[in-house]
Amino acid sequence: MGEKLQFTDLDQYLFGQGTHYDIYKKLGAHPTTVRRKKGVYFAVWAPNAQSVSVIGEFNNWDETANPMEKVGPIGVFEVFVPKVKVGDLYKFYIVGMHGEKLYKADPYGNSSEMRPGTASRVADIGSYKWKDGDWMKQRPEFDENKDAMAIYEVHPGSWKKHPQTEEDPTGFYNYREFAHELAKYVKKMGYTHVELMGIAEHPFDGSWGYQVTGYYAPTSRYGTPEDFKYMVDYLHQKKIGVILDWVPAHFPKDAHGLANFDGTAVYEHEDPRQGEHPDWGTKIYNYGRPEVKNFLIANALFWVEECHVDGLRVDAVASMLYLDYGKSDGQWVANKYGENKNLEAIEFFKHLNTVLLGRNHGTVMIAEESTAWPKVTGKAEDDGLGFSLKWNMGWMNDFLEYMKLDPYFRKYNHNKMTFSMAYAYSEKYVLVLSHDEVVHLKCSMLNKMPGFLDDKFKNLKAAYTFMFCHPGKKLLFMGQEFGQLREWSEERELDWYLLGEENHQKLQSFVSDLLHMYRKYPALYAVDNTPDGFEWINADDCDRSIFSFVRKSPTKRNNILVVCNFTPVERSDYRVGVPKNKQYKLIMDENGKLAKPVTFKAEKQECDNREFSFAYSLPPYGVAVFTY
Repeated sequence: MGEKLQFTDLDQYLFGQGTHYDIYKKLGAHPTTVRRKKGVYFAVWAPNAQSVSVIGEFNNWDETANPMEKVGPIGVFEVFVPKVKVGDLYKFYIVGMHGEKLYKADPYGNSSEMRPGTASRVADIGSYKWKDGDWMKQRPEFDENKDAMAIYEVHPGSWKKHPQTEEDPTGFYNYREFAHELAKYVKKMGYTHVELMGIAEHPFDGSWGYQVTGYYAPTSRYGTPEDFKYMVDYLHQKKIGVILDWVPAHFPKDAHGLANFDGTAVYEHEDPRQGEHPDWGTKIYNYGRPEVKNFLIANALFWVEECHVDGLRVDAVASMLYLDYGKSDGQWVANKYGENKNLEAIEFFKHLNTVLLGRNHGTVMIAEESTAWPKVTGKAEDDGLGFSLKWNMGWMNDFLEYMKLDPYFRKYNHNKMTFSMAYAYSEKYVLVLSHDEVVHLKCSMLNKMPGFLDDKFKNLKAAYTFMFCHPGKKLLFMGQEFGQLREWSEERELDWYLLGEENHQKLQSFVSDLLHMYRKYPALYAVDNTPDGFEWINADDCDRSIFSFVRKSPTKRNNILVVCNFTPVERSDYRVGVPKNKQYKLIMDENGKLAKPVTFKAEKQECDNREFSFAYSLPPYGVAVFTY
């Protein structure tokens, strides 16, 4: 072509600094008009390539037809190809540093061929007309410290499926149908947000989307980028927030992907001790390289700003923070201080969270971080990582260990349920029962519970009540709300037929009551992160395995008193100490929301080291939620 096209000196400067936050508008494939000719502008970063050309349906995959020109020292190649249309498949043909011939999908491509195909597809992502103006206008007012947040974690390909036929072997819902079905269900149940797994393009269904090859492409399994935007838009119109799972920790070695992109380590570290996860068989990003950091930060901004997503749940944060994560001696390299902290990843998180949350008020960044790394949700300027929230894996492990026990042995493990309050305010937490807890022979939530089937349902209701009244945002994986019996598999839809049985139906309606109660009373969510919002009434009743506590509302009105009985023993003479000489209105018990609340009057009788108390008959596995 001989002419400078679109990748300017300023683009090169910002990209080289790692601060070109909308780089995805320049790199990739963009329909445009040059000298009155319609076509597509292609640009790719391949710093050590000898040459690059774009090949595709439009030139019969001819490696010589459309050579790209190198722009400046940073190693970006570009070309404008007339007559290329939206929907055309393409790849980059790269002659690597040592003469390797590589056929790569576009790292910044917005659409992909349906697997097992691996080509990128030209898309026009700028033409979608959004209708979620009200939501976007109000979004900056959302504050995860004070507002309710109950998240439904969903894998779109296996939530519901069409009957699988020869014409439609996968049975996947398109993003648009999925949006309508999901919104209706989530609205009825009472969740505030959905968290979607496996949206960025990935080659293998069995990875659930955790091995990404197309970071800027919503997976073609469920439709086009436009269909994806429609889904986000529609959920917003129904007042449902959308969070995506996001995987900046590692990437797979597939030949068409990012690994060894131009014959050299471009996105990953060259030294396998720094650049590979031995357990996962994947590559680790080089967070110290500005263009790589830029690729990831701009990608987070792409989902939030271009696709209107309300937050990202960042996968495997611990694997990024520790240089020796999942590695034995000799398999890792220490930092300059001789420690195992990945200084470049720490810097990356501070940069990412500061920019994303600073530019998009009302969005959230959620860390899945499984260790006790300090200040994950601390401000970057106080040497924190700057996340909004952190998954509470410690609570989840203790809670599930306790719930799995035969009720007889629970009295010896009472502290498993109380220990979380010892560190409850060290971070801003989400209590999670995620997909990870119901796969790989771990049993479904219902089957983790002890006893006969009837007991399992009662245990699970008591467990969910404790969870929904405990400080912290909430997350439940799909199927747990109605007592899915089998473990989750991405290959089949949830066992919706179970709702034909009374037990499952009642559990679903009980969880819906919990969700609506949680959202109705600010005491349950508005003061999660300071000691002002919680007080034990009795944390030490291990012999009876009963827990009682209060949640306090910021206005001092409609406080909540909670009692949970974790044994099958009835306590007809149960008495609970109360903070005030008031009336206590029972609004929910083990059968769900009460149509007519029952009122109990406090009496001047000492109990639980309190001056006032009242008696209440607590059934086996009974729960009681009162307002006062």
